[in-house]
Amino acid sequence: MSKKIVIGKEEWCALPELGLPAIKARVDTGAKTSSLHAFNIQPFEEDGIKFVHFDIHPVQDNRKIIQRCTGRVVDRREVKSSSGDSERRHVIRTPLRIGDEVWDVEITLTNRDAMGYRMLLGREAMSRRVLIDPDSSFCLGEITELEAQNHYHAFAPSAKGLKIVLLASNPELYSNRRIMEAGEERGHDMRFVNVRNCYMNIGSSKPEVHYRGGEILDDVDAVIPRLKPAVTFYGCAVTRQFESMGAFVLNTSVAISRSRDKLRSLQILAGEKVDMPLTGFADSPLDTRDLIKMVGGAPVVVKLLEGTQGKGVVLAETNKAAESVINAFKSLQANILVQEFVKEADGKDIRCFVIDGKVVGSMQRAAASGEFRANLHLGGTASSVRITASERKMALKAAKAMGLKVSGVDIIRSSGGPKVLEINSSPGLEGIEDITGKDIAGMMIESIERHVAVRKASA
Repeated sequence: MSKKIVIGKEEWCALPELGLPAIKARVDTGAKTSSLHAFNIQPFEEDGIKFVHFDIHPVQDNRKIIQRCTGRVVDRREVKSSSGDSERRHVIRTPLRIGDEVWDVEITLTNRDAMGYRMLLGREAMSRRVLIDPDSSFCLGEITELEAQNHYHAFAPSAKGLKIVLLASNPELYSNRRIMEAGEERGHDMRFVNVRNCYMNIGSSKPEVHYRGGEILDDVDAVIPRLKPAVTFYGCAVTRQFESMGAFVLNTSVAISRSRDKLRSLQILAGEKVDMPLTGFADSPLDTRDLIKMVGGAPVVVKLLEGTQGKGVVLAETNKAAESVINAFKSLQANILVQEFVKEADGKDIRCFVIDGKVVGSMQRAAASGEFRANLHLGGTASSVRITASERKMALKAAKAMGLKVSGVDIIRSSGGPKVLEINSSPGLEGIEDITGKDIAGMMIESIERHVAVRKASA
């Protein structure tokens, strides 16, 4: 470069080898390395050379435009964010164009969805090449957001045309909104269906699901069941009906019903040699004392067989209190489990989010002050965590044993190693997406795309 160019505190630039013709970058001399918004990061090798696939929303405040990129990996690097958090990132090397000038830069990949800019230009990219005018913006030309979108018109993903039903109860829940949004972004025909408004024609010749007074829900490619505990029985029946109609179901009715029955799920996991806290189950109050003794004595955790988000879970700190709680539940004819209390877990557990036999994200949940349950709905807090190889293996083994394609596997760390607490067939997305910065909802839609494509290819 014969002379330096002058740039402002923000500029439009391009990364031509990544297929990004226009991306707004913030210039930050306080950062050493440049960074680029990326999600669904998937490393791979070809002929011994490391590459990475990743997706990007290249236009700010627009999640409908998605560009799939591939870059050559030159490093993995620990990068500390402005908040002080460290993250191990892939580093790629690619040409950068600003104005009429082009030169190679190193860029780290991280999810910047929460940031105002999709790209940050660090000082290494600008060394000896540019002068910065911190009081100016777009010294080399400005384009509108609409013009930026038009740049990507040809790159926008073509509609795959899958007809996908989200079978749930509340369309306003974060998880349901994100799934609908992720499917629509990828060009699918998304339909929210309230499970309580469905009814069925269980004919042998042509099974049908009817909706709200007569509409027939037919030609459905896939169903995403997210059933709250109160509708488990009926929701599984509707899910099973869609299965009989030939629709791909992200979690089957059998797998969901297994996961909702805590006793059945623990028996299945025990049969697969998955470690878990000592657990007892009995029907008669006459067996209460021996039941408590069997799991190691107080303190013990008493759980209703059906329940989520920490509801129906009680900590009994003495044998006398445990007897009273158990007998009270028995007098109401409620089925309960009695489980050892793992004190060294210190009110923390790890949620592993599993999709198609892969842990795609994990977070640690910590109970609120004075609480032993780590559920976020009960005031618990979440933070990033690096799981061990044994914890990853345990989560995958548990999900496979239950037959769940999508699940949240809850693990605690004990003095005897990791133990599975339970498995959730409709895990929430808000905490895991926020902590990991990953598009988990998008990964669920991608799972559907893969499975439906395989079905169609083999049909």
